[in-house]
Amino acid sequence: MSDPYDAYEPYEHQVLNPATEEVIATVTAATAQDVDAAVARAARAQTKWAALAPADRARLLRRFAAAVDEHLEELARLEVREAGHTVGNARWEAGNVRDLLDYAAGGVERLTGRQIPVAGGLDITLLEPLGVVGVIAPWNFPMPIAAWGTAPALAAGNAVILKPAETTPLTALRLAELALAAGLPEHLFQVLPGAGAVAGDALVEHPGVAKIVFTGSTRVGKQIMAKCAQRVKRVTLELGGKSANIVFADADVEAAAAAAPMSFLDNSGQDCCARTRILVQRPVYDRFLELLAPGVESVVVGDPADEKTQMGPLISRTQLERVRGYVPGDLPGIRGTAPEGPGFWFAPTVVTGVAPDAPVAVEEVFGPVAVVLPFDDEADAVRLANATEYGLSGSIWTRDVGRALRVSGAVAAGNLSVNSHSSVRYWTPFGGYKQSGLGRELGPDALAAFTETKNVFISTEA
Repeated sequence: MSDPYDAYEPYEHQVLNPATEEVIATVTAATAQDVDAAVARAARAQTKWAALAPADRARLLRRFAAAVDEHLEELARLEVREAGHTVGNARWEAGNVRDLLDYAAGGVERLTGRQIPVAGGLDITLLEPLGVVGVIAPWNFPMPIAAWGTAPALAAGNAVILKPAETTPLTALRLAELALAAGLPEHLFQVLPGAGAVAGDALVEHPGVAKIVFTGSTRVGKQIMAKCAQRVKRVTLELGGKSANIVFADADVEAAAAAAPMSFLDNSGQDCCARTRILVQRPVYDRFLELLAPGVESVVVGDPADEKTQMGPLISRTQLERVRGYVPGDLPGIRGTAPEGPGFWFAPTVVTGVAPDAPVAVEEVFGPVAVVLPFDDEADAVRLANATEYGLSGSIWTRDVGRALRVSGAVAAGNLSVNSHSSVRYWTPFGGYKQSGLGRELGPDALAAFTETKNVFISTEA
């Protein structure tokens, strides 16, 4: 084996614990041949799955949800080890998979078409499953984001092939085992660990895969979109972000400052929705920084398995070096503390005194780093908020309801919250503007995104 990324050469991939750098598992990576065989198996399973009565599909998905619930702590601890997530976050993530499966199951029997008035007959629409769906999940939220595509796709009558990130395949593999144990048909939900350049590309380019759901970088998302275009293949993309956290002078500044640290430090900043550009109106700028500093400096960074830990390590050495490249030691700002020694640690960091167009202020760092920038008025705040190629999320802090509505309408982002940092609920739509993505996930319309609309006209004329 000369090239570990050869499309037809299997190889072993080591999974590291990012908090200790210890090898916790060795996984065989899928080849292009493995993908081809998996698609054939999935197509056969999908035909039988789609033929089941809706109530039976819903019942099996609820059993899958119950199996996840029974193994919630096991899944959470596995996520701690492979992704470095704090144990509290990991429990929430496993619970999110359970809840999303339950929610999707509830939509199976409500996936209805329409009757449209026409002359001379009856016109109806049918929502039919696409067939085989490929889900390519990221390493930053391995469990929940895998479920964002998998649960509604299965509920709509499709088969799913999930390719997890190379660094975080273990929870995905375990979920597939639980699905099978819960009674889902064999080969309906398959997990293929492997390299994006091999297994991922094979999934994207396979003619038997009807849709690709991808979460990851904008750069890779563009490549996937171009490849899908060659086959006019459907695609949903959830890509990068550089979200603004806008604090107006009339806001509850104490509350805004208290909430700001974890809005960009949660999951060590490895979150497309992280509020990494904090925009503060000039009259309260200094006060905000005074309030922000102790909150950042007191964040507990350490062993993610410890219940008291608030922030764990970055996912890999590659990511650690990337984050370091954005934050030279001489930049002014606020810094917390992080462990030394083994592990991919980076201290919580707030950068001040940089230009609004500095790389750290406009590019997605994907680490525990935020920039604080002053603004003058409402128009200036909107201009700064929109001065990025991304448009995924953001927050607005103000006591003025009119201003909250005006700014919410003016900021080009798919998910905004007022006086909070909430972005993602499984029962509301999620997705981005501009280069943050294409399409929407979650919410009441999620199942329909995995269907084809067929129109049928029935003549009543003799």
